[in-house]
Amino acid sequence: MDTVEPVGLQRGERASSCPQKGMPRPSDSLERVQECLQQFKVTRTRLQKIRASLLCSMEQALKGQDSPAPSVRMLPTYVGSTPHGTEQGDFLVLEMGATGASLRVLWVTLTGTKEHNVAPKSQEFVIPQEVILGAGQQLFDFAARCLSEFLDAHPVENQDLKLGFNFSFPCHQTGLDRSTLISWTKGFRCSGVEGQDVVQLLRDAIQRQGTYSIDVVAMVNDTVGTMMGCELGTRPCEVGLIVDTGTNACYMEEARHVKALDEDRGRSCVSIEWGSFYDEEALGPVLTTFDRALDHESLVPGAQRFEKMIGGLYLGELVRLVLVHLAQHGVLFSGCTTPSLLRQGSILLEHVAQMEDPATGTAHVHAVLQGLGLNPQSSDAELVQHVCAAVCTRAAQLCAAALAAVLSRLQHSREQQTLHVAVATGGRVFEHHPRFHYTLKEMIMLLVPECDVSFIPSVDGGGRGVAMVTAVAARLAAHRRILEETLAPFQLNLEQLTVVQAQMREAMIKGLRGEASSLRMLPTYVRATPDGTERGDFLALDLGGTNFRVLLVCVAEGSVQITNQVYSIPEWVAQGSGQQLFDHIVDCIVDFQQRHGLSGQSLPLGFTFSFPCKQLGLDQGILLNWTKGFNASGCEGQDVVHLLREAIRRRQAMELNVVAIVNDTVGTMMSCGYDDLRCEMGLIVGTGTNACYMEELRNVASVPGNSGHMCINMEWGAFGDDGSLGMLSTCFDASVDQASINPGKQRFEKMISGMYLGEIVRHILLHLTSLGVLFRGQKTQCLQTRDIFKTKFLSEIESDSLALRQVRAILEDLGLTLTSDDALMVLEVCQAVSRRAAQLCGAGVAAVVEKIRENRGLQELTVSVGVDGTLYKLHPHFSRLVSATVQRLAPHCTVTFLQSEDGSGKGAALVTAVACRLAQMARV
Repeated sequence: MDTVEPVGLQRGERASSCPQKGMPRPSDSLERVQECLQQFKVTRTRLQKIRASLLCSMEQALKGQDSPAPSVRMLPTYVGSTPHGTEQGDFLVLEMGATGASLRVLWVTLTGTKEHNVAPKSQEFVIPQEVILGAGQQLFDFAARCLSEFLDAHPVENQDLKLGFNFSFPCHQTGLDRSTLISWTKGFRCSGVEGQDVVQLLRDAIQRQGTYSIDVVAMVNDTVGTMMGCELGTRPCEVGLIVDTGTNACYMEEARHVKALDEDRGRSCVSIEWGSFYDEEALGPVLTTFDRALDHESLVPGAQRFEKMIGGLYLGELVRLVLVHLAQHGVLFSGCTTPSLLRQGSILLEHVAQMEDPATGTAHVHAVLQGLGLNPQSSDAELVQHVCAAVCTRAAQLCAAALAAVLSRLQHSREQQTLHVAVATGGRVFEHHPRFHYTLKEMIMLLVPECDVSFIPSVDGGGRGVAMVTAVAARLAAHRRILEETLAPFQLNLEQLTVVQAQMREAMIKGLRGEASSLRMLPTYVRATPDGTERGDFLALDLGGTNFRVLLVCVAEGSVQITNQVYSIPEWVAQGSGQQLFDHIVDCIVDFQQRHGLSGQSLPLGFTFSFPCKQLGLDQGILLNWTKGFNASGCEGQDVVHLLREAIRRRQAMELNVVAIVNDTVGTMMSCGYDDLRCEMGLIVGTGTNACYMEELRNVASVPGNSGHMCINMEWGAFGDDGSLGMLSTCFDASVDQASINPGKQRFEKMISGMYLGEIVRHILLHLTSLGVLFRGQKTQCLQTRDIFKTKFLSEIESDSLALRQVRAILEDLGLTLTSDDALMVLEVCQAVSRRAAQLCGAGVAAVVEKIRENRGLQELTVSVGVDGTLYKLHPHFSRLVSATVQRLAPHCTVTFLQSEDGSGKGAALVTAVACRLAQMARV
């Protein structure tokens, strides 16, 4: 290391001032030096108190609390993402104020790979004194000319140039490209700039220059540049730490914790501005007489107290004050001082680093002290090194306590047992002082053992780091455009939804008339909803999968009590003969009756049979085809109620009165209708989707009669099979449809129901990955797997209660390696797909309730809809979106949505109860 010459003697100065008295022995001198330096020792307990105090101040500032006023500012930098290694392109960087009265222009090329790095081109321009003290426009015009001159000397092909602006003066940033100068420092006094947006001033100057098209993308401070300029390693670099002339740190905070941002999702880099940190209780005991003297002599006494104990601008001065004190007390330099030693600023950071050097420190001590006009003895060199070590060790320990506060904050906000993070370091203290880095690292391990931290030197934070911020911003903007273009077809406006509503209304009318329509509009032969007078005990059967339920439903005044038993249907029964299947069902009914003391009773029975049927009467249903793994022979094309009655007849010891075969959608309506007499529509949104409602009998062409009502099973999952939804179908819908077991069928259902939404999301994610927008463009095997992305993941990912960390965990469990940006985009994809599903569902409901209103010639209709299905019930926003869409499309209908309880069980019993009531009334 070359010796930095200290400030030497000035003409006319006395060489030294030495008291005429006996000097202490070397051993006494060491003891007195150690006694003096005891002030600089900081216990681990004290460091933990400082850590806790700074953490408390950070959290106060994040929450926007101003009483008591936090001593750190926690300024949003509007940098929302760290590099992920694929950033590439050419970027301009303008540095102003980082190196005093000059500015620097850089041309930084990012290649997107570690293997091929291109050295940046740079040029420094000295700012004339008359510009520094002149009008603001003059300064920014000078900067624009420097940019043009640089680009003239380095011809570029790219006409659309992206620029990052490093403006090293106190600013209030309100956006990535918006920053207002608070006050000039470092000798700059340009008029008309304070209180102005400096980014806009630079843009205006570039426009006046008119030579090049330059887009100022980002305003970046040097601490953020340090974090962003860090080489990518095995762990994310989410903390930047500078110890230079001054000191500061930044880190990636959860945006929802930064009150100033008013954001719910994602992360944002926060500049702590910790140089101003001070807490008398925590930091006061650490202040020495030398710190107080340094502060008193500073330009702004009482300000930046923490920085004055750590920053490189002050370490040399602290060492000087200690040396003066020891010399004046006869401990060093034979009690001699010199005017140079007594002059403020005569010992610099570089001197301290040289004197501490383990190999050449002694020689440097002599050179530095002699340069100050001193004649050190051999024993002085070792004592001076003790002083340098004490001052710098304390600085590193205090810096470690502050960094420990940041790491604790990160660990808490991420809710991680062990935080794995990289810290980018920059500044001359790190560059020139190896002991500082070693002490910092050692102390971090002691203060926050639960954090696994690696320290990575930043590569030119002011140049490459600023370029990286600009590159990340450009990448995010490009990815945002692609994401918005991809999701645009899922954003349905009012006009599109109105068209869907009208098309469904038209298809309903055609279906009711028996004309060609994608809606079958099947009569269910349920002619009334409950009126509250239903009474009695009823049996219900629920067959819809590998489990089969038998229920006893007791309907009394104001209450419905249900007792049920679940029975399994073995595979050999489900795929055997029809006789075996229905005999097994009857065996289960007999067992249930015996368990509950019902043997010998002939109770009315409702049969929920959740397989495709053509209903010919309330108690007649022809099975069209088996689904869900059933394949019992001799059943398709047969009346399943008749098959059940035949099985009952074979068990001669029992009698059952099978009153109704019930569709689960109708059961849902009837289940809610008992509690709300205005419930005249049923809606299922689960694995599949369907709806039913009470239609005027006169409008049902397939059933004779002109008075009364008939519940119509719409089978609306098939809506659009005639191509009417083509204008809303995306390429992702087409992919899902083509891969399904029934291409071209159930088109409405495939845009709404739980069986398909996850698949739509998966296809969108594959598309975005292929464009490099997601997962760094790396295709993973899990995304290639059909049905890997379950619809339940949409509900979990969109939950308001989940932090971004939990969203990432859900996706990582699928084997996806992702960043926070990826998690946010996946969230947006899920939101777009589920929002469209809910809006389409709402358009369907609006068509139905409007038809009911117009059927009855009402100006206003009040009606309730009974709803069941896991998607509707479990998705955090689906129900709200459905309701909001209905409100917009059917403003003359007041619609209440009721969640059904056991539509297939309780609903089947209530269909039976209503049928019994109507039959009794007919007899009377």
